[in-house]
Amino acid sequence: MASEELQKDLEEVKVLLEKATRKRVRDALTAEKSKIETEIKNKMQQKSQKKAELLDNEKLAAVVAPITTGYKVKSSNYGWDQSDKFVKIYITLSGVHQVPTENVQVHFTERSFDLLVKNLNGKSYSMIVNNLLKPISVEGSSKKVKTDTVLILCRKKVKNTRWDYLTQLEKECKEKEKPSYDTETDSSEGLMNVLKKIYEDGDDDMKRTIDKAWVESREKQSKGDTEF
Repeated sequence: MASEELQKDLEEVKVLLEKATRKRVRDALTAEKSKIETEIKNKMQQKSQKKAELLDNEKLAAVVAPITTGYKVKSSNYGWDQSDKFVKIYITLSGVHQVPTENVQVHFTERSFDLLVKNLNGKSYSMIVNNLLKPISVEGSSKKVKTDTVLILCRKKVKNTRWDYLTQLEKECKEKEKPSYDTETDSSEGLMNVLKKIYEDGDDDMKRTIDKAWVESREKQSKGDTEF
Protein backbone atom coordinates (compact mmCIF):
# COMPACT_ATOMS: atom_id res chain seq x y z
CA MET A 1 0.00 0.00 0.00
CA ALA A 2 1.32 3.45 -0.91
CA SER A 3 2.44 5.78 1.85
CA GLU A 4 -0.29 8.30 0.86
CA GLU A 5 -3.06 5.72 1.40
CA LEU A 6 -1.59 4.67 4.72
CA GLN A 7 -1.51 8.31 5.83
CA LYS A 8 -5.20 8.69 4.95
CA ASP A 9 -6.07 5.54 6.92
CA LEU A 10 -4.13 6.89 9.89
CA GLU A 11 -5.99 10.19 9.83
CA GLU A 12 -9.34 8.40 9.70
CA VAL A 13 -8.43 6.11 12.59
CA LYS A 14 -7.41 9.15 14.64
CA VAL A 15 -10.83 10.75 13.98
CA LEU A 16 -12.64 7.57 14.98
CA LEU A 17 -10.47 7.21 18.06
CA GLU A 18 -11.43 10.70 19.23
CA LYS A 19 -15.14 9.85 18.89
CA ALA A 20 -15.00 6.35 20.38
CA THR A 21 -16.20 5.92 23.95
CA ARG A 22 -16.23 2.15 24.40
CA LYS A 23 -12.95 0.68 25.78
CA ARG A 24 -12.98 -2.33 23.48
CA VAL A 25 -13.45 -0.09 20.44
CA ARG A 26 -10.78 2.34 21.59
CA ASP A 27 -8.29 -0.52 22.19
CA ALA A 28 -8.91 -1.89 18.71
CA LEU A 29 -8.53 1.54 17.13
CA THR A 30 -5.38 2.23 19.15
CA ALA A 31 -3.88 -1.07 18.01
CA GLU A 32 -4.76 -0.31 14.39
CA LYS A 33 -3.29 3.19 14.76
CA SER A 34 0.03 1.71 16.00
CA LYS A 35 0.04 -0.82 13.17
CA ILE A 36 -0.47 1.86 10.50
CA GLU A 37 2.19 4.14 12.06
CA THR A 38 4.68 1.23 12.02
CA GLU A 39 3.94 0.53 8.34
CA ILE A 40 4.41 4.19 7.46
CA LYS A 41 7.71 4.30 9.39
CA ASN A 42 9.01 1.16 7.67
CA LYS A 43 8.13 2.48 4.22
CA MET A 44 9.87 5.78 4.94
CA GLN A 45 12.99 3.91 6.07
CA GLN A 46 12.97 1.71 2.96
CA LYS A 47 12.60 4.77 0.77
CA SER A 48 15.50 6.53 2.49
CA GLN A 49 17.66 3.41 2.25
CA LYS A 50 17.01 3.01 -1.48
CA LYS A 51 17.82 6.65 -2.07
CA ALA A 52 21.09 6.29 -0.14
CA GLU A 53 22.02 3.15 -2.11
CA LEU A 54 21.36 4.93 -5.40
CA LEU A 55 23.59 7.82 -4.37
CA ASP A 56 26.34 5.42 -3.28
CA ASN A 57 26.12 3.53 -6.58
CA GLU A 58 26.31 6.77 -8.56
CA LYS A 59 29.39 7.85 -6.60
CA LEU A 60 31.05 4.46 -7.08
CA ALA A 61 30.31 4.48 -10.80
CA ALA A 62 31.81 7.96 -11.12
CA VAL A 63 35.05 6.76 -9.50
CA VAL A 64 35.36 3.38 -11.22
CA ALA A 65 34.16 4.23 -14.73
CA PRO A 66 37.33 5.92 -16.06
CA ILE A 67 39.44 2.93 -14.99
CA THR A 68 37.22 0.02 -16.01
CA THR A 69 35.81 1.42 -19.26
CA GLY A 70 36.16 -1.15 -22.05
CA TYR A 71 38.60 -4.06 -21.95
CA LYS A 72 42.33 -4.55 -22.31
CA VAL A 73 43.88 -5.48 -25.64
CA LYS A 74 47.47 -6.63 -26.10
CA SER A 75 49.19 -4.66 -28.84
CA SER A 76 51.73 -6.37 -31.11
CA ASN A 77 51.81 -3.93 -34.04
CA TYR A 78 55.24 -2.34 -33.73
CA GLY A 79 58.58 -1.78 -35.39
CA TRP A 80 61.99 -0.73 -34.06
CA ASP A 81 65.30 0.79 -35.02
CA GLN A 82 68.26 2.30 -33.18
CA SER A 83 70.73 5.13 -32.98
CA ASP A 84 74.01 5.39 -31.08
CA LYS A 85 72.14 6.31 -27.88
CA PHE A 86 68.63 4.87 -28.20
CA VAL A 87 66.64 1.83 -29.20
CA LYS A 88 63.38 3.19 -30.63
CA ILE A 89 60.16 1.16 -30.59
CA TYR A 90 57.21 2.45 -32.65
CA ILE A 91 53.80 1.14 -31.52
CA THR A 92 50.95 1.88 -33.93
CA LEU A 93 47.65 2.79 -32.21
CA SER A 94 45.05 4.64 -34.24
CA GLY A 95 43.87 7.81 -32.48
CA VAL A 96 46.32 7.56 -29.57
CA HIS A 97 47.30 11.23 -30.03
CA GLN A 98 43.75 12.23 -29.09
CA VAL A 99 43.67 10.69 -25.59
CA PRO A 100 44.83 12.68 -22.51
CA THR A 101 48.58 12.56 -21.90
CA GLU A 102 48.11 10.89 -18.49
CA ASN A 103 46.31 7.97 -20.21
CA VAL A 104 49.59 6.89 -21.85
CA GLN A 105 51.85 5.30 -19.23
CA VAL A 106 55.19 3.50 -19.58
CA HIS A 107 57.11 1.70 -16.85
CA PHE A 108 60.79 0.92 -17.47
CA THR A 109 63.19 -1.50 -15.81
CA GLU A 110 66.79 -2.20 -16.81
CA ARG A 111 65.72 -5.03 -19.13
CA SER A 112 62.03 -4.35 -19.91
CA PHE A 113 59.26 -1.84 -20.52
CA ASP A 114 55.49 -1.95 -20.00
CA LEU A 115 53.17 0.32 -22.00
CA LEU A 116 49.54 0.95 -20.98
CA VAL A 117 47.16 3.20 -22.94
CA LYS A 118 43.86 3.75 -21.10
CA ASN A 119 40.43 4.40 -22.59
CA LEU A 120 41.33 4.63 -26.29
CA ASN A 121 38.06 4.21 -28.22
CA GLY A 122 36.55 2.39 -25.23
CA LYS A 123 39.48 0.00 -24.80
CA SER A 124 42.79 -0.14 -22.95
CA TYR A 125 45.90 -1.28 -24.82
CA SER A 126 49.00 -2.85 -23.29
CA MET A 127 52.37 -3.99 -24.54
CA ILE A 128 55.00 -5.67 -22.35
CA VAL A 129 58.50 -6.40 -23.63
CA ASN A 130 60.70 -8.41 -21.26
CA ASN A 131 64.33 -9.56 -21.53
CA LEU A 132 65.63 -6.77 -23.72
CA LEU A 133 68.82 -7.79 -25.48
CA LYS A 134 70.96 -5.41 -23.42
CA PRO A 135 70.43 -3.24 -20.32
CA ILE A 136 68.93 0.24 -20.65
CA SER A 137 69.01 3.37 -18.51
CA VAL A 138 65.68 3.67 -16.69
CA GLU A 139 66.17 7.38 -15.96
CA GLY A 140 67.20 8.17 -19.53
CA SER A 141 64.31 6.30 -21.18
CA SER A 142 61.04 8.01 -22.12
CA LYS A 143 58.02 8.03 -24.43
CA LYS A 144 56.60 10.35 -27.05
CA VAL A 145 53.05 10.38 -28.45
CA LYS A 146 52.81 11.12 -32.16
CA THR A 147 49.94 10.85 -34.64
CA ASP A 148 48.58 7.28 -34.30
CA THR A 149 51.89 6.20 -32.76
CA VAL A 150 53.57 5.82 -29.37
CA LEU A 151 57.36 6.09 -29.58
CA ILE A 152 59.26 4.31 -26.79
CA LEU A 153 62.83 5.58 -26.38
CA CYS A 154 65.01 3.07 -24.51
CA ARG A 155 68.33 4.74 -23.75
CA LYS A 156 71.22 2.33 -24.16
CA LYS A 157 73.20 1.87 -20.98
CA VAL A 158 76.32 1.55 -23.13
CA LYS A 159 76.05 3.87 -26.11
CA ASN A 160 77.53 3.15 -29.53
CA THR A 161 76.74 -0.56 -29.11
CA ARG A 162 74.71 -2.27 -31.82
CA TRP A 163 71.62 -4.33 -31.02
CA ASP A 164 71.09 -7.09 -33.61
CA TYR A 165 67.82 -8.06 -31.92
CA LEU A 166 65.31 -6.35 -29.63
CA THR A 167 65.08 -9.15 -27.07
CA GLN A 168 67.20 -12.04 -25.84
CA LEU A 169 64.44 -14.49 -26.84
CA GLU A 170 64.48 -13.21 -30.41
CA LYS A 171 68.23 -13.72 -30.54
CA GLU A 172 67.98 -17.30 -29.27
CA CYS A 173 65.22 -18.16 -31.75
CA LYS A 174 67.18 -16.75 -34.71
CA GLU A 175 70.38 -18.55 -33.70
CA LYS A 176 68.53 -21.88 -33.54
CA GLU A 177 67.52 -21.39 -37.16
CA LYS A 178 71.14 -21.12 -38.32
CA PRO A 179 72.75 -24.21 -39.96
CA SER A 180 74.46 -26.46 -37.42
CA TYR A 181 77.64 -27.03 -39.44
CA ASP A 182 80.74 -24.90 -39.05
CA THR A 183 80.90 -22.31 -41.84
CA GLU A 184 84.67 -22.10 -41.50
CA THR A 185 85.13 -25.68 -42.71
CA ASP A 186 85.20 -26.52 -46.42
CA SER A 187 81.95 -27.25 -48.25
CA SER A 188 82.41 -31.04 -48.36
CA GLU A 189 82.97 -31.25 -44.62
CA GLY A 190 80.02 -28.96 -44.01
CA LEU A 191 77.82 -31.18 -46.21
CA MET A 192 78.94 -34.27 -44.31
CA ASN A 193 77.98 -32.63 -41.03
CA VAL A 194 74.54 -31.80 -42.40
CA LEU A 195 74.02 -35.37 -43.68
CA LYS A 196 75.16 -36.75 -40.35
CA LYS A 197 72.66 -34.51 -38.54
CA ILE A 198 69.82 -35.60 -40.87
CA TYR A 199 70.80 -39.27 -40.42
CA GLU A 200 70.85 -39.03 -36.61
CA ASP A 201 67.47 -37.24 -36.47
CA GLY A 202 65.77 -39.26 -39.22
CA ASP A 203 63.48 -42.28 -38.99
CA ASP A 204 64.35 -45.78 -40.28
CA ASP A 205 63.19 -45.00 -43.86
CA MET A 206 65.34 -41.88 -43.95
CA LYS A 207 68.37 -43.81 -42.67
CA ARG A 208 67.87 -46.57 -45.29
CA THR A 209 67.61 -43.96 -48.04
CA ILE A 210 70.85 -42.26 -46.92
CA ASP A 211 72.62 -45.63 -46.56
CA LYS A 212 71.56 -46.64 -50.09
CA ALA A 213 72.68 -43.29 -51.55
CA TRP A 214 76.00 -43.60 -49.74
CA VAL A 215 76.65 -47.12 -51.05
CA GLU A 216 75.76 -46.11 -54.63
CA SER A 217 78.02 -43.08 -54.34
CA ARG A 218 80.96 -45.19 -53.15
CA GLU A 219 80.40 -47.71 -55.95
CA LYS A 220 80.40 -44.98 -58.62
CA GLN A 221 83.53 -43.41 -57.12
CA SER A 222 85.31 -46.78 -57.19
CA LYS A 223 84.43 -47.09 -60.89
CA GLY A 224 85.74 -43.64 -61.63
CA ASP A 225 82.29 -42.14 -62.24
CA THR A 226 82.36 -38.61 -60.90
CA GLU A 227 79.00 -37.46 -62.18
CA PHE A 228 77.27 -38.18 -58.86
